[in-house]
Amino acid sequence: MKKLVIHPAIDDKRLQSILLLDCDLSVINCKTFNQAMSEITDADCFYGKMEPALLAAAQRLKWVQSPTASLEHYLFPELIEHPSTLTNMRGLFYDVIADQVFAYILMFARRMHVYMAQQFNNVWAPVGGEEARADYAIGPGLETSMDREHQQLSESILGIYGLGSIGLEIARYGHNLGMRVLGVDPYTENSPNVDESGGLDFLPEMLGRSDFVVIAAPHTPETAGFFNSKLLHQMQDSAFLINIGRGVIVPLDDLVQALESGVIAGAALDVFELEPLPKSHPLWNMPNVIITPHIAACTPKVPERHLEVLLGNIRRYVNDEPLLNVVNKRLWF
Repeated sequence: MKKLVIHPAIDDKRLQSILLLDCDLSVINCKTFNQAMSEITDADCFYGKMEPALLAAAQRLKWVQSPTASLEHYLFPELIEHPSTLTNMRGLFYDVIADQVFAYILMFARRMHVYMAQQFNNVWAPVGGEEARADYAIGPGLETSMDREHQQLSESILGIYGLGSIGLEIARYGHNLGMRVLGVDPYTENSPNVDESGGLDFLPEMLGRSDFVVIAAPHTPETAGFFNSKLLHQMQDSAFLINIGRGVIVPLDDLVQALESGVIAGAALDVFELEPLPKSHPLWNMPNVIITPHIAACTPKVPERHLEVLLGNIRRYVNDEPLLNVVNKRLWF
């Protein structure tokens, strides 16, 4: 019989779902760290927050299931080197995050962010009118999207950095709305619903042609700080940046400078290099910026999918079948 150790302990409902799998599996739901340290010595698999001390105590561990999709706070050197297979929870958020991205895109395309601000000031004025611009405190050199024409999505180009499950769903949405879709991913080729794609050598062209640039990449050693001032300057000054990947990918100082100097037209951000975003941060007061508090993945469906992946992988492990969402630990995804 194989043994699964869980720590921190999960709630009774999820535990019962595991026990009802009727697998040849011993399940230990550890309520304390000391219990987990004792039980993991002969465990075959583990679900929860792996720590160096737990891993060092494990003598026959073959599989670790992360409860998260992102791994920047999960991986550590010993786990990367350990022969066990690591799986994560990627693939749960693809459609709900695509919904969020297109909420941003439609707001920018139809200038809803401007009209919402005007509404609170009792201003009736189409975008571009002097009356509309007069109601904003525009600093020196700050170009906003207020004087730009409304955009039609079928005449716009969507650029996506990162073509995992989320990026591909964003591409599908864009394709269905008639947008031309460009994509960059050094690990993916010939993606569906992407009209043109390539590796990092294609990135300058994608940035230079796209009306909307979406960052859908994970936090890895390669992506941290990647979308810096140099890349922002390769975008069109009429383009909007959207980040629903990870905040550390975009240095905030570089982004602020690009927005203040009119290098790009605006930005929509759900993730930030600093979270929560400090109340004194200049992004809060920029009329061409949409800020949401890291909620793009929020939906009642996600917990259901989370449990389905966990149960599916437990069943697969017990039956010696290929696991879902196997991670390349050195790449962090």
